[in-house]
Amino acid sequence: MATTGLPRTTMNDLSRVTETLEMLAPRWTAWVLMTLSAQPLRYAEIKTRLALLDDGQLHPRLRRLTDAGLVERTEYAPRHVTYGLTTRGRELMPVLTVIAAWGNEFLTKELVRNKTTGEVEPEPIAPAQNIEDALTLLSPRHTTSLLWALKARGTATAKALAAEAMPGYGLPAVYKPLERIVDDGLVTATADGSGARSFRLSVSGQGLAPVFQALSAWAAGRPLAEAGSHPLWGISTAPSQTRSGPWLTNQSRVPVPPAPAAPAPAVRVPAATAWKGSDLFSHQIPARPIAPAGGPRR
Repeated sequence: MATTGLPRTTMNDLSRVTETLEMLAPRWTAWVLMTLSAQPLRYAEIKTRLALLDDGQLHPRLRRLTDAGLVERTEYAPRHVTYGLTTRGRELMPVLTVIAAWGNEFLTKELVRNKTTGEVEPEPIAPAQNIEDALTLLSPRHTTSLLWALKARGTATAKALAAEAMPGYGLPAVYKPLERIVDDGLVTATADGSGARSFRLSVSGQGLAPVFQALSAWAAGRPLAEAGSHPLWGISTAPSQTRSGPWLTNQSRVPVPPAPAAPAPAVRVPAATAWKGSDLFSHQIPARPIAPAGGPRR
């Protein structure tokens, strides 16, 4: 990760979180981890549960997760090999639960008609898809450092963000990643009378606090129960109430919540997670997550 203008302790924390997001971001990674959450499985058993993956997709992911120390490969005999989560992999499951909860609350979804009641309601989205769609927004380069800089500053200009989150890159380099997170609905932009723009976290951007708290705790090897005391994301600031982008024409997941007035609560530690098949697939999954085009959306 590029050096930032943030304090050294924050920079080290940010670097660990960024590396964790990069590790989780590749397509199908969350599905593989969730599939192994209940018990070790043989390759054929994993493939049965993840039928949309061919061998050219599944093998590299298992190998990569094994190299990362999240999955353990156990060979009982030449033709009897199982894959299961390591201790670090099991510790990651509650973090995935937190990411899924953010996606379920803040990402948009289409309205569909309930076949039983006939009522129009938001379509159900499986936790695994929520996780992957959230990671699609958070994993691009410089996204995390810009979000952390805005969390620390509250409101900042592009020039200030370039100096703090991307030093060494120069001012022009900040515009593309900054516009991306504005388009993704994680950040809002306002212009003054002269046309100069300033940026701040949106409601959904502020809502990332539990996600970054949990990622930070896991990456540092700390108990998730202590995540709420994060020196940056454990502090509440008034979020922008504006959601921007063409996604406003669609049904959002939830109404815009009021700005928090009290310090951010500690992360609620989820119970040990053994994901079910319904947590992986709620409907036919597209070949890729739908490319973002507005606010926090699919």
